[in-house]
Amino acid sequence: MADHGQVGPKSDVPSFRWDHRTGLPRFLGGFLIRVFDPVSGSLLSEPDIEAIIALRQLTLMFSKIALPRTTLVKGIGRNGGNVVVTIKRESKAMSEFIQCEQDVKKSDANLSSFDKEEFCRFSDLLFNKLFTKVDRDIYYNNLFPKHGPGATADRLSSNEKWKQHAWPSRLERILPFGEYAIPNWSYYDLLDKVDILEPGSEIPVRVITVPKTLKTPRIIAIEPTAMQYMQQGILRSLLDAFKEDNYLSRIIGFDDQDPNRDLARSGSLRGDLATLDLSEASDRVSNQHVLLMLRNHPHLLEAVQATRSRKADVPGYGVIRLAKFASMGSALCFPFEAMVFTTLVLMGISKELSEPLSDRKSLEAYSRQVRVFGDDIIAPSRHVLSVVAQLENFGFRVNRSKSFWTGKFRESCGREYFNGEDVSIVRVRQVFPTQRQNASGVISLVSLRNQFYNAGYWQTCKWLDKKIRKLIKYFPDVLPTSPLLGRECFLGYKPEKMHPNLHGPLVRGWFVKAEAPRDPLDGPGALLKCLHRMESRTRQQPVQDKTWFGSESDPRASQVGSLPAADEKHLERSGRPKHVSIKLGWRSPF
Repeated sequence: MADHGQVGPKSDVPSFRWDHRTGLPRFLGGFLIRVFDPVSGSLLSEPDIEAIIALRQLTLMFSKIALPRTTLVKGIGRNGGNVVVTIKRESKAMSEFIQCEQDVKKSDANLSSFDKEEFCRFSDLLFNKLFTKVDRDIYYNNLFPKHGPGATADRLSSNEKWKQHAWPSRLERILPFGEYAIPNWSYYDLLDKVDILEPGSEIPVRVITVPKTLKTPRIIAIEPTAMQYMQQGILRSLLDAFKEDNYLSRIIGFDDQDPNRDLARSGSLRGDLATLDLSEASDRVSNQHVLLMLRNHPHLLEAVQATRSRKADVPGYGVIRLAKFASMGSALCFPFEAMVFTTLVLMGISKELSEPLSDRKSLEAYSRQVRVFGDDIIAPSRHVLSVVAQLENFGFRVNRSKSFWTGKFRESCGREYFNGEDVSIVRVRQVFPTQRQNASGVISLVSLRNQFYNAGYWQTCKWLDKKIRKLIKYFPDVLPTSPLLGRECFLGYKPEKMHPNLHGPLVRGWFVKAEAPRDPLDGPGALLKCLHRMESRTRQQPVQDKTWFGSESDPRASQVGSLPAADEKHLERSGRPKHVSIKLGWRSPF
């Protein structure tokens, strides 16, 4: 391993045949001798960066491919025969989810009073002003909640969410239905129709798995409509307060991953910064951590607890009580995990200093050495062991095989660096399609081809071009901004004809067609949605990086983003398209 400065032991790769002359595995041996000394197995003083990239590309390319639960894999059996591979990862993931709950409870019980006091002290140093602003917004009913197009636990369609008739009593006490779920008080008669749910009648979050890697799926929790709606309101208030805090906006990121990547690159070059990776990060944030952070802000504390789902419906285990704060799927999961991790990182640093950090001014010294984006953590290498110890003391698991503080390799926010050089790879996300009707497969394959092109793999692109043209005859050269599925090319495009009215160049190719499902909305719900859309247009600001924006169940997809697209049919059709297709036509190549 490059991080250890030498080749790993044979026990790490028992299936590989080793070359007795070089002491290196024979597989990819030509690349390995350009990175490691064949006699000692130590990392060369000047290893070949291209060889490192090649090794990583060849061995990790398929590690995050999305496969169905049962997959027919051709040509991997004896004599090239076919093998049916049955992937039973979901049940294991659910078992680990339950075990994680037990671990969180044990961690809560083991925390000392001193640890809790220190956590509260650092949390106050960092977030007291921010929490005060959000607390005020809640007190004056100045939140701006919203619905998204994604699934909810009560299985309402996208537009049906605006006509919700259930509201937990916990929410009603601090975030009243009348203030947030009707257009204005002239519709007060709707209050008689709402079902105020007592805690025992609340809908639990629905726990599901989504693809992550070949080894492990990702667990998310689908929230009830009312909870998701008001979580978004608190989230927006939190993000607005973050933007107003010059210090916090430098050490915690919500919509821009580039600062983390820049620090990771610097750390790989100078060795002064470490990158940390946590296992099951969001599921190990205890509700007790959040209670400690918010203890001095009663309105915010009550609102956050009211929008937190207390129970989860776990396949194979039934409905369980949750000790964690929230799983991915809650809009508040991402910001609170980032705040908890930031607090613990600075606590770890302070423990190693002769004069502990005691005020905001002393924290300023670390504004260029600490950065947290969700569970992607940057910390000073000289204090990393203390930081790791502090994280583990509060119940988190540092994945040491994916955390780096020695050597020249660093990784953060999807980018990998070695000695200041970007050694990130292109990953295959889907199995190659066999027919054009598999629209999502064709779209993914074209995207893969263009990623390889931008990474400089010309021969790979040439091979993929032939494969794509067998699926879609028309595959023109286009710029990245073109709506067509085409070949991105540094040499530009070749217009095939001119638009008769706009006099712009056109080329023929396939474009994506995805129509929202029919979902009519009228009455007070329609008015409420229109008012919210108007408010969004006046408040939202463009984000700098959307690369991690995922499904609506991913809380990070719910951040305040770019201005919503004008959609005159949003009261007729809404939600995620159920089907995606591609159509042949003439479109702009740029």
